[in-house]
Amino acid sequence: MTVWDDLVGQEKVSGQLEAAARDADALVTAVAADTPLPEASKMTHAWLFTGPPGSGRSTTARAFAAALQCTSPDRALGGIPGCGFCDGCHTSLIGTHADVQIIRTDLLSIGVKETRDLVRRAQLSPAVGRWQVIVMEDADRLTEGAGNVLLKAVEEPAPRTVWLLCAPSLEDVLPTIRSRCRHLTLRTPSVAAVADVLVRRDGIEPDIAAAVARATQGHIGRARRLATDERARARRAAVLKLPLRVDDVGACLKAAQELIDAASEDAKQVAEETDVKETEDMKAALGAGQGGRMPRGTAGVMKELEDKQKRRKTRTQRDSLDLALIDLTAFYRDVLALQFGTDLALANTEMQDALDRLARGSSPEATLRRIEAIAACREALDRNVAPLLAVEAMTMALRAG
Repeated sequence: MTVWDDLVGQEKVSGQLEAAARDADALVTAVAADTPLPEASKMTHAWLFTGPPGSGRSTTARAFAAALQCTSPDRALGGIPGCGFCDGCHTSLIGTHADVQIIRTDLLSIGVKETRDLVRRAQLSPAVGRWQVIVMEDADRLTEGAGNVLLKAVEEPAPRTVWLLCAPSLEDVLPTIRSRCRHLTLRTPSVAAVADVLVRRDGIEPDIAAAVARATQGHIGRARRLATDERARARRAAVLKLPLRVDDVGACLKAAQELIDAASEDAKQVAEETDVKETEDMKAALGAGQGGRMPRGTAGVMKELEDKQKRRKTRTQRDSLDLALIDLTAFYRDVLALQFGTDLALANTEMQDALDRLARGSSPEATLRRIEAIAACREALDRNVAPLLAVEAMTMALRAG
């Protein structure tokens, strides 16, 4: 299976990247053999992948990084770089290639210090591979200062360094950076394409794969999680019952608190899985003595780690809340589809009775106002409004219609 097989429903983008990978391979080969370079190359030093959540931005960037490092002998016979089996492809995909740096953050933003470290690395020549590739999966989380630091590296790149930036939209990236990148837009894969890849690659039962693909409307990562994580399915089921519970003010406030508690529980689970090990590893690296007593001068390092873990917990809680709000939006979208009598496929067929009841008991205008209330809650959370206040305002608006 080639690296391009992971790009679900992105045929146009795959074709463009395959052509660029061919030219990149020819360029490196020409330099090594001291032969004339290709005249009209489709390869460039900076790429920006945008698309809605679940479209596979980071998967696309990783596949392209693997193709750039591909060492398959089939390339000399006209094969497309990105075989998926050679050492260059394999180590790039699993994140262990010495010349492929994959940047993702568990925090709310990427700061100046981290970006400066990346820029310094980008000036190095490849150690073992054909290119020095830096994949930034959350380019939209760059602070303004970090973006300005990155701009210099994108403007004046090293000869064999490639930047692969991922963001939800062009507007999420500084204009000065996006103007220096080749932009590729990914689309949301079809429900059928997502179900097919879950069956083929993950061994999910066809009926379950079809149900979770429909429920997540083509979001590959969420579909896989729903298919494999019973807790995720239980949380989603609880969220979808919320529209039926907001009958009075007390019920609205209770539902809001339960949403916040569920998000906090998610953050707590992540902390239990990562924070303890991270803290113990840091103490061992700093030379903690018996009983965990830390050497002098290490308090600042431990405080920095605690602050990082706190920021990660905040992001995890927000991400969990956002997923719940997306599920609510899909629920009311189904209600709206029934009210207008469209033949649009429903995302939540398991809730058919509840959808029918709400569709009969309200107007399309009220349903649209409820969808707008959910969108307003998401925007409020992005502006750092206290989560409980934002969700309480939303549940009251859902009740009012």
